[in-house]
Amino acid sequence: MAEKKGNFFFTSESVSEGHPDKICDQISDAVLDAILSKDQTARVACETFCTTGLVVVGGEITTNCYAPVNEIARDKIREIGYSGKMGGGFDADNCAVMVTLDQQSADICAGVDSSLETRDSNEEDTGAGDQGIMFGFACDETKEYMPLAINLSHAIVKKLADVRKNHPKINYLRPDSKSQVTIEYRDGVAARIEAIVVSTQHDPEVKGETDNDKAQAIIAKDIRELVIDEVLKDAPVKIDENTKLYFNPSGRFVIGGPQGDAGLTGRKIIVDTYGGYARHGGGAFSGKDPTKVDRSAAYAARHAAKNIVAAGLAEQCEIQLSYAIGVAKPTSIYVNTFTTSEHSDEKLVQIIEQVFDFRPKKIIENFDLLWMPAKRNGRFYQETAKYGHFGRDDLDLPWERLDKVDEIKKALESACVA
Repeated sequence: MAEKKGNFFFTSESVSEGHPDKICDQISDAVLDAILSKDQTARVACETFCTTGLVVVGGEITTNCYAPVNEIARDKIREIGYSGKMGGGFDADNCAVMVTLDQQSADICAGVDSSLETRDSNEEDTGAGDQGIMFGFACDETKEYMPLAINLSHAIVKKLADVRKNHPKINYLRPDSKSQVTIEYRDGVAARIEAIVVSTQHDPEVKGETDNDKAQAIIAKDIRELVIDEVLKDAPVKIDENTKLYFNPSGRFVIGGPQGDAGLTGRKIIVDTYGGYARHGGGAFSGKDPTKVDRSAAYAARHAAKNIVAAGLAEQCEIQLSYAIGVAKPTSIYVNTFTTSEHSDEKLVQIIEQVFDFRPKKIIENFDLLWMPAKRNGRFYQETAKYGHFGRDDLDLPWERLDKVDEIKKALESACVA
């Protein structure tokens, strides 16, 4: 976790929607979208595993609706790009899809559902779906209030996917890819790009070229011109003559996707959040309905941290929430501004407690988390399962809105007067 001072290098990575782990995240969240679109009372904990020729969807789901899981998985795999020749050995229509789902534990339900006789009838006191710790973070480094390295890493693989799908002269790229960006900080401020790494799956022949060295040269030229240069046009820092650029540094990337590596839901939690620049509580997001605070409370913590920074109270803000299963209010709230605020972290905790309600029921209501899938035509959570859950100005995510800035400033004024 980098502080806002000193000279250092910091690196973050991202992976494409065609990465095996991200395939699994998207399938799990597509199942969640399909179920919550029809049944907002459902409890979903959906896990996916994929490998050569096989997808396994399992977990615990309690619902009164039917979701065609097999069809959902194949549609998502096809949408990502794994079909026919472009699948590179993994095909949406020919892979086996095994579904093994059970109902959620009654013991967990007893801790969550406020309607049970043993629970308080006040729905606002709906208990957390599990114990655990969640972190939210924001900084003033980018307009999205995200660390620069992860921001650029996401932008690179997102642009690469766009080129793969839409550029008329690029027909050799396949879905699996990764990016990595190293930023040099001087006196705690991002000053330049030290290194960029891009690895992308490709056809055995690249634009008819069978010689691998020449093929890689074509790939490097195309990525530099169509991806890197485009992404960096509006970046706050640039590359220079000393920046190291690596394109397919292994020399060849034909075998990829589930054929090259097995995938699993929840294995890219750092990619999903802040690229390692802030701490992580360990809980994954995808495939979980919002009663699971691993997901919803992490969104709430990000929302609070982002609004604190946007209100000018700190340049960096990290918030930790902790929960006990079946208990509504967090067991603790911790704030760290890394010496970038003129206000004490203790005072910021008081302001946050005054402005934000971190009870699971209120988080769900404030962000509309149970109803978003239906409102977004069954495509809400699965869109977060690629290119990060935070800093997404392309999705209008409720936890990314700066709707508490004025309230925070008023709370600060009141605290100062007191």
